[in-house]
Amino acid sequence: MKTSPKKVKILYKRILLVLFVLFLLASFLFFCYRSPIKNIVIKNNHFFSDQEIIDLSGLRDYPSNFQNLSFQIKKRLLENTYIKNVEVKKNLFGCVTISVEENYPLFYYEPNHKTVLLDGKEVTANFEIPFVINYIPNTKYEQFYEKMSEVPREVLSRISEIKYDPNEVDDGRFLLSMNDGNYVYLTLTRFSVIERYIEIIRKEEFANKKGILKLDAGNSFEILEGQ
Repeated sequence: MKTSPKKVKILYKRILLVLFVLFLLASFLFFCYRSPIKNIVIKNNHFFSDQEIIDLSGLRDYPSNFQNLSFQIKKRLLENTYIKNVEVKKNLFGCVTISVEENYPLFYYEPNHKTVLLDGKEVTANFEIPFVINYIPNTKYEQFYEKMSEVPREVLSRISEIKYDPNEVDDGRFLLSMNDGNYVYLTLTRFSVIERYIEIIRKEEFANKKGILKLDAGNSFEILEGQ
């Protein structure tokens, strides 16, 4: 039985239609594959600048969106010691949003000449951070580190020096020297009170005065001589 010319013609049209659809699909995929990243949004960074995050993520020259998958960008960033975690979100329009959780330096520990980071790692690099000037017993050090990791960064940046300063009442007492000229006594059990430091010193009774803020057993303020 011979195939009619009409059926051959219909089959030929269907093949052309399928090839045309495949061509359009291939063209679209190729366009997407070659389409560059057009916009990069960086969030929650303080230690790193936006440009530094972009460079570390391998996106400096705004390369292909599809050749730089989210997990690849995240992997590159996590290779840096000072980045604790990363969340990368992308869309088909070439926008990449990178939210970072920085592994920033907490304090410099003079007894072993190391900088302690948020995750507890120690590095030899130096930063403008609180300087712990003396030895803290191992029984107190871990708790001190945990308390320091909870201090808000805006308050952390105001601490210049930290001295382990136990007395007969509390062996977990510390003396903090602040960049503004004030001093603060704290204990490990009341360490979280330092989070309110900015709020406390802005009170009227402390205005334009320098002194010792005793937060270890209350909220008293002893004005320094000459103030």
